Amino acid sequence: MNKLNKGFLQIDEDGFLCSGEKRITTRETGASALKALRISDERTLKTDYIRRGTKSEVIIEAFDEPYVAAQVAYEDSSWWIFLPYNVKFRFDLHSLSIDEWDRFHGYAENGIPFVLTKKAQAEFFKLLEAFDDESITWHGEKVSTPPYWPNHTVVKDEKYWDDIYKTETKPGWDLNDAAEALKDMLPRLKMPRCRVLVLGCGEGHDAAFFAQNGHIVTGVDISPEAITRAQDRYSPYGNLKFIKADIFNLPKAWTHSFDLVFEHTCYCAINPADRRQLVKIWTQLLSPRGQLMGIFFTMEKRTGPPFGGTEWELRKRLQNKFSFLFWGRWQASLPRRQGRELFVLAQKKD
Repeated sequence: MNKLNKGFLQIDEDGFLCSGEKRITTRETGASALKALRISDERTLKTDYIRRGTKSEVIIEAFDEPYVAAQVAYEDSSWWIFLPYNVKFRFDLHSLSIDEWDRFHGYAENGIPFVLTKKAQAEFFKLLEAFDDESITWHGEKVSTPPYWPNHTVVKDEKYWDDIYKTETKPGWDLNDAAEALKDMLPRLKMPRCRVLVLGCGEGHDAAFFAQNGHIVTGVDISPEAITRAQDRYSPYGNLKFIKADIFNLPKAWTHSFDLVFEHTCYCAINPADRRQLVKIWTQLLSPRGQLMGIFFTMEKRTGPPFGGTEWELRKRLQNKFSFLFWGRWQASLPRRQGRELFVLAQKKD
């Protein structure tokens, strides 16, 4: 993989800054970088990093939420989260939400998202007056704690996607070419000829790239307009076909019929409440020991499409069904995607 470590730092799942695989332990350096975190208009996480007396702007690749709160407390009439490097921030109870693994998420006073560790969450519960599955109570006020992902049912509709293709000259997900990570990685992997399925294929650029490299490819999309464009552009390839279908209602005959499922801008486009079901579909469609190859967006974005996600979430969804062959941030993205792409290659478990 083309790794460009210069200009990138990571935040691990415990909330500590890392340079490559080495955790930054200097308190002043870590504290300064955490306090300076910001989210760009493109949803890229950035900060100012001081190294050897020189300050530079770097991209941050967070495994989970950017802030991971190891402690929570109520002091001086305010709620506080406590982060690594002795950094702390106020937060508002009304910013809290709960994910499907019952973890509390919220926003620090500077607008940066955080998640509570198990320890911090246990402390939080002890401080509250009461709590249930949908709310918490503090000083007599019952505060709603909604699901982290709002329910976005409109993206299930064929018409929603077809209208975008018909009204937008260039939809935001359409690169007019195969994904950069795919173009770089597929030749390196030297995979034998296999049956490839591309769900949410759009105008077919990724599917066509697989076909150009000798694979037998099926592209699926819910939009008739997208399928028509894909067929018009890539019809000469005999080893490539496009099918208009709802990915959640595919033929039963397709079970265990594909050696590789490729994911790119489908996982981020569906209703996040359906992501668990999508993982089941991947496993059902793959042959024994078949592979999932994916380019996933890693960013904080709860409305969409595209909807955001984290490496933590993706690992949680995949780890029981897949063994990871490769997992790494893509640091050679197009400028508008830089710092927000994760490349994954995983094999279906027996």
